[in-house]
Amino acid sequence: MQQVRAKKFLGQHFLKDLSVAQRIAETIPSGHVLEIGPGMGVLTQYLLKNPNLQTTAIEIDRESVVYLKEWYPELHLIEGDFLKLDLNIIYPDGEFCVIGNYPYNISSQIFFKVLDNKDRIPICSGMIQKEVAERIASKPGKKAYGILSVLLQAYYDIEYLFTVDEHVFNPPPKVKSAVIRMTRNNRQGLGCDEALFKTVVKTAFNQRRKQMRNSLMGIVGKENPLLNDPIFTKRPEQLSVEEFISLTKLIQSNHP
Repeated sequence: MQQVRAKKFLGQHFLKDLSVAQRIAETIPSGHVLEIGPGMGVLTQYLLKNPNLQTTAIEIDRESVVYLKEWYPELHLIEGDFLKLDLNIIYPDGEFCVIGNYPYNISSQIFFKVLDNKDRIPICSGMIQKEVAERIASKPGKKAYGILSVLLQAYYDIEYLFTVDEHVFNPPPKVKSAVIRMTRNNRQGLGCDEALFKTVVKTAFNQRRKQMRNSLMGIVGKENPLLNDPIFTKRPEQLSVEEFISLTKLIQSNHP
């Protein structure tokens, strides 16, 4: 059967290196797992070989769906868009993990959807653009530290596992890739208004070179004496997740 053509508009780069695929598959040891964008099944084959995994895959590309049904008839395959998928239909109860060689153009959106379902997704792992992986795993004070770092690290422990070179893909991407694993931490809630927390983080990093006093003035209020608190003299990349939570509580309690 013919190979599937990689489609640029779907951000497809098919992994050729089987050892890399196997290493990614091993990041999730057991349980229900949802693979996003299996393509030609290079990762899927290792998930299916693991007797401790119950694998479901979702694929948006019609040509890949036909290929997968031919080569992996035992695979529970859904044709559709993960970003539009109602996860409660596939998994009405219980936990499930998420894995994939994620399309680079929508990887951030995938992780935000995982975050929306954080209480049901104990592990999310897979391959993404190296730059995005560094951003997610970055610690405070680093240049890569930003919105994704804070929002995801609030609920997940992030491991940057290994880097993957361009030549193991067809077609090769213009950038290096990396494999990460996000494991749900013990935090049950932030203890503050989570919508406000997201707004504070996004607003601060959208003007990351400014002190918090200047970037958050619109949220806090220009004349609010709260702006005299020392935390507002810092820049966003200097604040840990815990400090962003404290800052949100401070704004919340002083909000008019």
